[in-house]
Amino acid sequence: MSLAMDRQHIVGIDVGGTFTDVVLFDIASGQLTVAKVPSTPANQSVGVMNAIRSVETDLGRLQRIAHGTTVSTNALLQRKLAHVALVTTRGFRDTIEIGRTRRMIPSLYDPTFIRPAPLVPRPHRFEVSERLDARGAVLVPLDPAELDAAITAIRDAGVAAVAVCFLHSYANPQHERAAAEKIRAALPDIAVVTSAEVVSEFREYERFSTTVINASLMPVMGRYINALDRTLVAAECRGRLFTMSSSGGTMDVATACHLPVRTILSGPAGGIAGSLWVAGAMGLTDFITCDMGGTSTDVCLVEAGQPATVTEVAFAGYPIKGMQISINTVGAGGGSIAFSEAGNTLRVGPLSAGAEPGPACYSRGGTEPTVTDANMVLNRIGNSRRLGGHIELDRARAVQAVAELAARIGVGDVAHLAEGIVRIAVTRMASAIREITIEKGHNPSDFALMAFGGAGPMHGTALAEELGINTVVVPIHPGNLSALGLTASDQKYDLVRTFLRPLSDTTDEDLEAQLDAAMAQAADLLESRGFAPDAIGCEHSVDMRYARQAFEITVAMPERPASQARLRAAFFATYERYYGHVDHTAEIEIVNIRTTAVGRIRKPSLTPVPDAAATLKDAVLGQVAMIVSGQDVKATVYDRAKLPRDQPLTGPAIIEELGSTTVVLPEWSCRRDAYGNLKLTRR
Repeated sequence: MSLAMDRQHIVGIDVGGTFTDVVLFDIASGQLTVAKVPSTPANQSVGVMNAIRSVETDLGRLQRIAHGTTVSTNALLQRKLAHVALVTTRGFRDTIEIGRTRRMIPSLYDPTFIRPAPLVPRPHRFEVSERLDARGAVLVPLDPAELDAAITAIRDAGVAAVAVCFLHSYANPQHERAAAEKIRAALPDIAVVTSAEVVSEFREYERFSTTVINASLMPVMGRYINALDRTLVAAECRGRLFTMSSSGGTMDVATACHLPVRTILSGPAGGIAGSLWVAGAMGLTDFITCDMGGTSTDVCLVEAGQPATVTEVAFAGYPIKGMQISINTVGAGGGSIAFSEAGNTLRVGPLSAGAEPGPACYSRGGTEPTVTDANMVLNRIGNSRRLGGHIELDRARAVQAVAELAARIGVGDVAHLAEGIVRIAVTRMASAIREITIEKGHNPSDFALMAFGGAGPMHGTALAEELGINTVVVPIHPGNLSALGLTASDQKYDLVRTFLRPLSDTTDEDLEAQLDAAMAQAADLLESRGFAPDAIGCEHSVDMRYARQAFEITVAMPERPASQARLRAAFFATYERYYGHVDHTAEIEIVNIRTTAVGRIRKPSLTPVPDAAATLKDAVLGQVAMIVSGQDVKATVYDRAKLPRDQPLTGPAIIEELGSTTVVLPEWSCRRDAYGNLKLTRR
């Protein structure tokens, strides 16, 4: 058998706070194998290897391993970052500290806000003489003597990484490249990155901030990837390793190590990819994703088959530039801890029990009540199988944990407090969805809710009722959908160039020339990674604004050939959708031209599943007394794998499977479709 025929397996791995999810795709047969293993927060690579071995013992058969990781996310949130030095244009060392008048927090009027300290202390910011103008022309050449002095100071500072950020380098990176080459030659053990490599856009503060964050993450990501790679090599794994990016595609690990800032939303982006894969087969175009895991819930709006995107986010108080899927995260997961504040006020999250020690019902040392424990008290989980196939749930410990909190608060009914815990978690998730719908001019009831993650389907119908949504979709393998999305994700690399000029001064030929140049760059990038020309594609968009506006909106580029008229019409349509009005006479400016280079890979196919049983009765596992609104209601428990196609079941009901549990509340009905997805409808 040839090497190509032998390596027929693709693995997708999503590293979560509680579980590490894995999906194995057999290219030859089209078969999917799913599993879950406990996460290993102290060393994520251990959990990754455990996950791979749970579905494939012969690592030599692997062709590709795509994984979503929280290494960058956790390092930035916890400030466990490498020490960084900054080399910048003379007079601009304080740019990252001065910033802008905008406060990078969700609430502009929060009186408790304390601005985070700059990631580079002032003594580690070094200035050198050089200067470009806004079009990239050299005004002051780079001073080699001053650069040598900066290199000596960097060596003495004992930093692990260097960020090189010169003024206007987005227009001409030659000074940054020259400085970086000299620093790398003099300090070969220190990670070095330039702003032109990270984010080639104008706006110096955001560009400097993003580059500094990237530099501080490079040693962290490098240690993780190198440790994982060594483990894979020792296990004789021949498959190439890839990492999910925040923009919704995978990237090779060399890029991930050099641009770790592009992996901040690595894990959640896999869930969006999985939901799009399922929705495409179902013909579903408008929906809201709800990915509820053990630590948090991630939500995203998908309209006309496209997830919402942003070109800048505030993360941990710092601006980060670059194309990303717009994902709203709230600290409400299955492991979120319930506690009381002053005045016996009940709170839930954001602190999570995580994988270690986990909820009380895990019997791993956790004693604080969590959302999972509350659901156990309500008889909504753990009725017939181990959680994730591994954890035997202990209802007595869950009841004890919730009862102890009830006694502290002064609530006599343990079930009443358990419902309160679940209701608060649902309310927090609903608030996150309102931020991406109602606050953006969308009515949630116009969308379906796609609930996945280990805990998402358990709360899907309750969340839909809170938002006035009438349709809930629980996709196949909901507890592993993020991992499944990784196997179905193309490679993507984002390219951007600042092109600041009035639209009226931009000819159709100018636009075509810019797109041709971007496509040539994309082709070179992907061909160097082994893609054939017929597997290469490009997606274009343009950042535009009215003249004299401070910020811009991103507009999808109309079909080619590009024209000023079509681009103007696209801007008006997008602007009106965002703001409800347009000025057809005002001058419009182009700011940036964005291109996503897409390397298309072979993906799993969502194929119809055979009928597992003749009637619903064949799928029944039993009945339980589920608590809803303070009342015991008799709920039928079903085995999802045995549900017949297109036969409705009515709530109250519980549908169990390996990676998740779906709760069908009263007034809801459910059908299993031809592809194995569950579609729940409010009656």
